[in-house]
Amino acid sequence: MNIEPNIIYEDNHIIVVIKPHNISVQEDESKDIDMLTIIKDFIKERDKKTGNVFLGLVHRLDRPTGGVMVFAKTSKAASRLSKQLKDKQLKKKYLCVINGRPQLIQNRLTTYLKKDEKTNTVHIAPKLELGAKEAILEYEVIETKNKYTLVEVDLITGRSHQIRVQMSSQLNNPIYADFKYGDKDHSGNLALWAYELTFTHPTTKENMKFRVAPAYDNSIFKIFEPTIEKMIN
Repeated sequence: MNIEPNIIYEDNHIIVVIKPHNISVQEDESKDIDMLTIIKDFIKERDKKTGNVFLGLVHRLDRPTGGVMVFAKTSKAASRLSKQLKDKQLKKKYLCVINGRPQLIQNRLTTYLKKDEKTNTVHIAPKLELGAKEAILEYEVIETKNKYTLVEVDLITGRSHQIRVQMSSQLNNPIYADFKYGDKDHSGNLALWAYELTFTHPTTKENMKFRVAPAYDNSIFKIFEPTIEKMIN
């Protein structure tokens, strides 16, 4: 039986969905179900398509991260959205809950990151080290409760595990339930959520903005629910 994706917008050119935590964007070595397959299978069955369904992957979210994503339903839309991503016109903002509170309420973090493909981990590296890539983000503290802080992150570059590494290594405030990068005390879903996505529609040129709240059930986001709802609405 096909899994029905959580669709929040769709037309002939694009489809905007909510990616749950812990589902890969596309098939990986685990062969677990992935978002591309879920959406393509759903469209194929819903629309009674006999051939292959085209679905263009425009941007990514790490597997443990949930949130809003856009996929292209035509090659033209895929090309135009990919160009927006390259030109930094397709923008993503995140919410995360970190342990403790940063010294600065808002700041711009810049460093260089390098990924170890064997261990699937990322670490801060010297600028001139082979494979090191510049990583930039801006963050703002929204609210602190019970030794946890809700932070909004504006991602300037989109490196693998970037927010997780920069929160942990540069701020010394690891994200809640991020066992891989410093939080050994909490379990559950990683408290990192892509809550806002903005881009220009590839054919109508309309400015599109989508905001989606994280699931609150059994989540540390629950303690910030009133504040998050104000941000979303």
